[in-house]
Amino acid sequence: MRKGLQNLENKENQNYKIIAVDDEQGIIDSLSIFLKRSGYNFVGITDPLEAIERVKNEHFDLMILDFIMTPIHGDQVVEEIRKFNKDLYILLLTGHKDLAPPLETIRRLDIQGYCEKSDKFDQLLLLIESGIKSIEQMNQIKKINEELSDANEKLEQAYLESIQTLRYTVEAKDTYTRGHSDRVSEFSVLIGKYLGLPEADLDTLRIGGLFHDIGKIGVPDSILQKESKLTDNEYSQIKQHPNIGVHILSHATIFQNILPIVEHHHERYDGKGYPSKLAGEDIPYLARITAIADSFDAMSSRRSYRDSLPLDAIKEEFRKNRGTQFDPKLDDLFLDILENHYNEIKEIQEKYANTKNEETFIATTNNND
Repeated sequence: MRKGLQNLENKENQNYKIIAVDDEQGIIDSLSIFLKRSGYNFVGITDPLEAIERVKNEHFDLMILDFIMTPIHGDQVVEEIRKFNKDLYILLLTGHKDLAPPLETIRRLDIQGYCEKSDKFDQLLLLIESGIKSIEQMNQIKKINEELSDANEKLEQAYLESIQTLRYTVEAKDTYTRGHSDRVSEFSVLIGKYLGLPEADLDTLRIGGLFHDIGKIGVPDSILQKESKLTDNEYSQIKQHPNIGVHILSHATIFQNILPIVEHHHERYDGKGYPSKLAGEDIPYLARITAIADSFDAMSSRRSYRDSLPLDAIKEEFRKNRGTQFDPKLDDLFLDILENHYNEIKEIQEKYANTKNEETFIATTNNND
């Protein structure tokens, strides 16, 4: 019975790979006999520099490491290994306790334990067995985290698909704004590229533009599609859509970065916007970019209450509202894009043009160039 249990333990130990590093070949040979007898998958190395490369290119669960070695000591080996491997469980061997590294060094390098060298390996075996149990727990926690991560990704993907459906529902409520969010997304990214923003910010602008108006799902169709001037009460309901959008999106971590865009893309640089009446630099930077993209698309698209504006009129609106509605520096940049890079604007409009009016506007601006 006892022999059967030992065989079972040895079989389980084969799942764990141990590397021992000591510049004395005799120590390596003794450890090899001792650990292989216990069933461990064992590799012994006398050159600490070679050991670093082996750990870099192979998976090991646990390292047994001599402290005093040539050409480098054990703490230097750990220093190098921790640059690329934070998980390796390390046990340090010392010839004498007075030669052990300071406790501060052991903690800093995340060395899990150390013991003095001895002809008997009983203490070392206990440390190894304790280390293996810790490794088992870490592997189990890692597995659980991966499973949770997979589950969260599936949930977030399902949530993303649901929000996409809501976005399409919003645009289906008002045929005049179909394609609006796609264009705002791409206009925002275009501005971000001319600003030299990092890829992470461009991604936030891209997604933020797609979902900036998601809150309009909570605005009655009669208001969105009204052709005459809105009453004060109706306009107040329209002004709730940023808050509604934040409420819809805030339950998923994948949307956390875009919430400032969704909430503040209707703020004005002079503080007279909504919903928070933020002014100047207090308005999130990416929201200020999206505000320009959103306003341009609103002006250049036909709406239920008016036709699209000519390009010259749009430029004049941006000049007139520089520093009041729009961030002056961003306003100047966008005017430069309209003046000197309008072909890129037209490409986006053509890509998402889906009403006769939009196609007419593009044809008109083409003739003006």
